[in-house]
Amino acid sequence: MAETTSPTISHISDLTPPSIERTWLTSPHPDLPFAATCSADKTVRVYSLRNFKLLSTITGGHKRSVRSCAWKPSVKGESVLATGSFDATVGIWRRWNNYGQDDGDKVWTLDDNNNKPEKLEEELTSHNLRHDADDAGSDEDEEWRFAVLLDGHDSEVKSVSWSPSGIFLATCARDKSIWIWEDLDDGDNNFETVAVLQEHSGDVKCVSWHPTEDCLASGSYDDTIRIWREDIDDWGQVACLKGHTGTVWFVDWEAVGNVPSGLQSPELREQWKETHALSGPRLVSGSADGTVRVWRRQAKQASTANTGIPSIIRPAGIDETWNEEATLPPRHALAIYSVAWSKRTGLIASTGADGRIVVYEERLLETPAPETTSGNKDAMDVDSSSAKPADNSDVSGPRTSWVILASIDASHGIYEVNHITWAKRADRAGGEESSTETDEVLISTADDGSVKVWSLEGIKNQNS
Repeated sequence: MAETTSPTISHISDLTPPSIERTWLTSPHPDLPFAATCSADKTVRVYSLRNFKLLSTITGGHKRSVRSCAWKPSVKGESVLATGSFDATVGIWRRWNNYGQDDGDKVWTLDDNNNKPEKLEEELTSHNLRHDADDAGSDEDEEWRFAVLLDGHDSEVKSVSWSPSGIFLATCARDKSIWIWEDLDDGDNNFETVAVLQEHSGDVKCVSWHPTEDCLASGSYDDTIRIWREDIDDWGQVACLKGHTGTVWFVDWEAVGNVPSGLQSPELREQWKETHALSGPRLVSGSADGTVRVWRRQAKQASTANTGIPSIIRPAGIDETWNEEATLPPRHALAIYSVAWSKRTGLIASTGADGRIVVYEERLLETPAPETTSGNKDAMDVDSSSAKPADNSDVSGPRTSWVILASIDASHGIYEVNHITWAKRADRAGGEESSTETDEVLISTADDGSVKVWSLEGIKNQNS
């Protein structure tokens, strides 16, 4: 079983220099040791996760606060960043990864000794930022290119998210709508609007794509989470998840193939994977009601998959049933603004208006959870029993429960924390220590403009 004796959240460094205004969100690059932060000062800052220093400041694209940003996945030789702003627009920024190098189209990665990230960092800091929307590619000295501005929302854009294939970009706004754009990838930076979804009755706070499918989750001021899929050529809602009693500020997906801590035997691990394969990755949500909840899709009967009826006339049946599987142990005193489900370790982190960062772990439940008793002196056990246990009643196999693994108060002093995310650790070389300790860091983003990097000490990785 994982070592969980007194795990702690330890501060590694701030990203410097910080913005002097509120910073909303940090988005780690999917391949490179960088992270982009978006701020109320209308800029996006790109920092190194190796030395935590500022590399570039992206300016000139938006007229108001930049509320959200996201890196496009699966792009070869180029970094593509989407930004969403309170000016109701979405910007697309591009930058060649191999500019000034002799390595052709090689992607800079942490594991490639011949393509060291330090070289790219030196290159990033050696050139001034350019805003070149109309003449992209004409100047070989250019760095970030403002490729295109997507205009459609009527009010502040709150969240942007790329699909796992990088084909679709989802955006949501205060106008209660979700827009899905298709990147035509035609070399001319053309995007096509493929859907405008308006079922939410309130401000849409967040959008997040399924890790492997073209399936979108959204959270809203109307206290609901909605799941969206494409049916033939039309996008529509397939589920509405109700349970929160306050604004749903953030949602995030579990990784495919995640296995909870405690399932060390190969038999139990395979049993868990098999029983959860049909329902797929779960969803975690954080809300103004102060709760973190985990949701799971109810697996459809396999018998409906092979009916022998041609798909063109077979009833679509795309509606899905989602169940609230667990409410995590309570620790937050105010609204929860952000949750993050680690794709590597399976841990969940949360943060919000109380400035607290909390990390949760899912564990094997050997026997049914006991009733809460006043004689229980173990803080972690108290937290576990006060949570709503995982409802695995319609799934065979091992049962689990969630516990609070570690937490830290006042992580940014008196300020609210707007966002939390996991990122691959890049500030130290690989070795015996990094192979046993989790090789991820937490990055928190706050109202005072600061962005802090944290390590989780005393927990060993189960899913690597």
